[in-house]
Amino acid sequence: MGGEEKLDGVGIFVAEKWVDTDSVVSVERHSKSVLNLRMVLNNGLLNILTVYAPHWGKLDEEKESFWNEVFHLVSCIPQNEMVVLAGDMNGHVGSSNVAYDDTHGGFGY
Repeated sequence: MGGEEKLDGVGIFVAEKWVDTDSVVSVERHSKSVLNLRMVLNNGLLNILTVYAPHWGKLDEEKESFWNEVFHLVSCIPQNEMVVLAGDMNGHVGSSNVAYDDTHGGFGY
């Protein structure tokens, strides 16, 4: 789990075949809601960002802080490395939430 309160945490499972081959370079927890697994894949580096976005009802500051953290982390990854963003976005999709009352919007094209 992500923190002492055992809420909003993020984790990742890695198949034993990947760990045993020394493919995993690092696992870095950036916060209770953002984790980066870095591994070698086909002679390249792959970053798997596992995230858990703040859900509805959380403070706007917490949501903004989370997205700033994700954007900063992605911007620090060299362009020659692959990135996969995976996890629970909690409805933070699209550029707006017009006609989608159950989504947050504002974090997409």
